[in-house]
Amino acid sequence: MRKVIISLAPIAASEVEIDPRKVADDVLAASKCGAAMVHLHVRDEKGRLTKDLSTFKKIVELIRVESDIVIQASTGGVSNLTIEERCAPLEYPMVETASMNIGSINLGDEVFLNPLPEAKYCVKRIYQSNVLPEYEVFEIGMINNILMLKNEIALREPLLVNTVLGMPNTMPATIDSMICFKQFVPKEALWGITHSGRRDFSLLAAAISMGATIVRIGFEDSRFYEGDVLAENNTMLVKRLVSIIESVGLQAATAKETREMLRLTPRL
Repeated sequence: MRKVIISLAPIAASEVEIDPRKVADDVLAASKCGAAMVHLHVRDEKGRLTKDLSTFKKIVELIRVESDIVIQASTGGVSNLTIEERCAPLEYPMVETASMNIGSINLGDEVFLNPLPEAKYCVKRIYQSNVLPEYEVFEIGMINNILMLKNEIALREPLLVNTVLGMPNTMPATIDSMICFKQFVPKEALWGITHSGRRDFSLLAAAISMGATIVRIGFEDSRFYEGDVLAENNTMLVKRLVSIIESVGLQAATAKETREMLRLTPRL
């Protein structure tokens, strides 16, 4: 039976107060309900992106006491951090996979700069840390950047590509966008979806039916549960996603199965 990995992105970018214990408890509850991976940015206790791993480590260490959920660190996010500073979490041995942006984009009034030399630096650092990269694609052209990297760097398999739909000034969150994205993804790659600003689960459900390996959910992308109702916690969103996966005869992958599917190498 095909397994679908649920990746949980638990912290909204607008969050201005981060309590490691509360975040860890939220992640732990969601992991017991089907989340197999947790996607975390390196933030300080005021929610600001930072190179300082203190708060990030507190969260991860609290999670790891009770759960074997796969730890994914982000090397992205709009900030004034240099690419070297954005790669700081790669030095932390509990990180098993890292998301990275593979091109520059407009995000509302902001410009998220990811020139190709910096993307090359980032993927090399990820490999040096024995971590699996997840390439975040906001525009179809970014897939060409991945193919260009393949000509210069021996990219590790499986190639993991995640499309982010619905961010301001990028690909819209529509079925047509997802179909177009999927047509350009290398056939040997695993792919997933993040629906930013999600108001319902229809696009995630379609991605699951179309063969997505990873589906991301969580407050970072949207708190909407149904209609205008907001989820009280991330567990509500994970449970809803599990029910969708099971409704089409599939299963949510465990953390152990996720490591096998992504061929993750133990770092501890």
